[in-house]
Formats: sequence, structure tokens, C-alpha cells
Amino acid sequence: MKKRLCLLLLLAAGGASAQSNLDKVLQQKVLTVCTTGDYKPYTFLKEDGSYEGIDIAMAESLANSLGAKVQWVKTTWKTLMPDFVSGKCDIAMGGISVTLKRQQQAFFAEQLGTDGKIPLVRCSDVKKYRTIAQINQPTVRLIEPAGGTNEAFVHAYLPDAKLTLSHDNMGIFQQLVDHKADVMITDASEALYQQKRYPQLCAVDPDKPMQYGEKAYMLPRDDMSWKLYVDQWLHLSKATGEYQKILDHWLAVNK
Repeated sequence: MKKRLCLLLLLAAGGASAQSNLDKVLQQKVLTVCTTGDYKPYTFLKEDGSYEGIDIAMAESLANSLGAKVQWVKTTWKTLMPDFVSGKCDIAMGGISVTLKRQQQAFFAEQLGTDGKIPLVRCSDVKKYRTIAQINQPTVRLIEPAGGTNEAFVHAYLPDAKLTLSHDNMGIFQQLVDHKADVMITDASEALYQQKRYPQLCAVDPDKPMQYGEKAYMLPRDDMSWKLYVDQWLHLSKATGEYQKILDHWLAVNK
């Protein structure tokens, strides 16, 4: 019993001695943020090299609360987790879906909201591509960003459809318009946003997703001091209306 107690005390001491990202950011006055820059309305890298979007504004808010400046770390959906676990950033933001696979390697802050996978198609094809059975056909041309949860969904549920992976997430929507692809499976939030920008495209049954999902900010695993701070900052952002104000601004774009 004494040996077990000593071991627990040693483990606790070891955990306490490791510097939290919270302390690092406070000391260095820099918040490093991994983001893909290709997922409107959450994160978008503009031609001038600056970022904009819901989670970009929230990252600036988090940095301000710490008296720090944001240092953006450009990543992709395919390299997000390797970049994150290698210590390139303090937090990952930009419409990130919570998955058990990601949870095995990282913490998540409190969820931002629920979401789910739905088809985004040409409006003339809404009735044609409404169900898994309708889409999971060799003649259906799917297009998805390489890496991430959209591709994972397709491999799991739509293996018979013809899949094209794109490294230009923002170019996918025009390919649907131009009849170069038939369906994109994506989160309802992105589908609803993009149908405002592309009148030819329609989100299919956004209130009845094919797969339940949640979005949250990704944090380094086992850093409870940092997670507790981010959770409290997010709670206050919601309670004061700051988060809703940012949401309202971006979701009103292109209405």
C-alpha cells in the first residue's frame, strides 16, 4: 500500500513539474494556433496571408485574454494530428470535429455545438442524393478534402461510390457547380454556409444528419491547467455574448 502511495505521489509530482501551455503562453506572450485555412466560415487563409473566420476571431479573443499575440501554424486536415502532437501549436482551431480517434491523442475543450454529416449537391439533384443507399453507387462521383472526417465518413459508409480526394477544399464547390462531381459529404454548418455563396448548391436535410457530430477546440493531452483555462474562457465568451456576436457576424455573410 505504501509503495502504491509513493508511486502515485511521484506521478503527481512528475505531472506538476511539466510546464503547462498556459504558463508558456503567459511567459512568451505568444499563442500558437494550428488551423487549415480552408474551411469557411470557421477558418480561411486570404490571398494577403491573413486569416479570417469564426474560429480565427475566437483565437484572437483567447490570445487577448492572455496578453498574447497569435502565431498561426498552417496545417492541413491530413497533417493536423501529426503537426499537433509534435508540439507545433498550443491549440488547434477551425471547425474541428470531435472523434474518438483524435481523443486518443489529444484533449478537447468544451464542445462548441453539435453538427453532422450531410450531402451538399446541385439543387436539381436533391431528391436524387438524399440517402446513403442513393449515394453509395459506382456511378456517383464524390469529392472530398484529403484527410479529415469527411473522407473517413465516405470510406466507412460510401465505399461503392467513386471518390476523388482534393487538396483544394475551397475549389470543391465550383466542381460541384460545374458538374465535375455530384456530391460532397460535409458538416451541415459548412453546407449551409456554402449554399449561400453558391445558389446552385443545396444542403440536403441539414436538420437530419447522416452522422452525429460535435465541434471543439483541440488541446494537448494531459495538460489540465490549460484545458481548464480554455474551458473557462469559452464559458465566459458564451455567457457574455461575445461568441454569439462572432457567430452572427459570420453566419450573416452572403445571406
